[in-house]
Amino acid sequence: MGSGQLVAVFGAYGHTGRFVVTELVARGFVPVLSGRDARKLAEPAREHGLEARVASVDDATSLDRALAGTVAVVNCAGPFASTVGPVIEAALRARIPYLDVAAEIEANLDTFAHYRERAREAGTVIVPAMAFFGGLGDLLATAAMGDWAEADEAHIAYALSNWHPTAGTRLSGAVSRERRGDFRLRYSGGQWERRTDQAPTLEWTFPDPMGPRPVIGEFTMADVVTVPQHLSIPDVTTYMTTEAVRDVAAPHTPAPTATDKSGRSNQTFLVDVVIRSGGAERRATASGQDIYAVTAPLVTEALERVLTGRTKTVGVASAGELFDAPDFLHALAPHITLDLHPQKRNA
Repeated sequence: MGSGQLVAVFGAYGHTGRFVVTELVARGFVPVLSGRDARKLAEPAREHGLEARVASVDDATSLDRALAGTVAVVNCAGPFASTVGPVIEAALRARIPYLDVAAEIEANLDTFAHYRERAREAGTVIVPAMAFFGGLGDLLATAAMGDWAEADEAHIAYALSNWHPTAGTRLSGAVSRERRGDFRLRYSGGQWERRTDQAPTLEWTFPDPMGPRPVIGEFTMADVVTVPQHLSIPDVTTYMTTEAVRDVAAPHTPAPTATDKSGRSNQTFLVDVVIRSGGAERRATASGQDIYAVTAPLVTEALERVLTGRTKTVGVASAGELFDAPDFLHALAPHITLDLHPQKRNA
């Protein structure tokens, strides 16, 4: 456990940041709360009796002060296109690990492209997208691969009972759309494609009792960045249930509201991963409650493993590359219900 180690949390007063702070405290860490708004930092600081350090990505000195004396930094502040670079630079200066919960695929791609060599040379760890999107699907895909050295296709399908987006989700989505322009991204044949056609509507057969549901195909999320970084799979596709897409796209869908004492909403999720190679198929699924809340145990478990040396490499690495995927997933109980299916043969 954390044993009183100081961990900087940048964006500590955001919706996901608050879950992360609570989880860190529960595991024995001492979060150092950071962000640019002193007033917003004050509330979680009072609630947990923690130190707050105001910092801005526009002021490198303030970031250095925020990270001083800490053993790692968790970046929960979107839009990540603006925060990832400055906070990683501060982590490199401080010689501490960096983890983020970014679901902005452009920011994820930038992290791998710009910091892989520098982090490796520094002997430190940078973990992008260590969250529901990017981290969980990558761990499931890695676990499903098992002893396969390569596969033909990876399919990651999300079934959300609803998707009430946070203000951060809306802002990050707007920044991604602005960067992407009129294109959507797809990963096929081992490379990224910029597409202008409409993403297809398909039917995905989720495990019982959910069964077949309409989904938006090629609904590209952070897993499409993280999976091919370390798994030899030339085609990686993600899917989202149509109801959830309508929710997140609608301008008047309200933000999530707490329905239990932990602050979780009533949203439920199921992530269904299918890996195909030739005529063989492997599958892994995970289900739980609240995609924002479950990000906290994901990133905190990752942090704990990084700090205790339970990692496979250094540099910029996704969850599946860095950790023992089945062991990591089993450690997430009771936050997720896990089913790693045996190998199947297609008819």
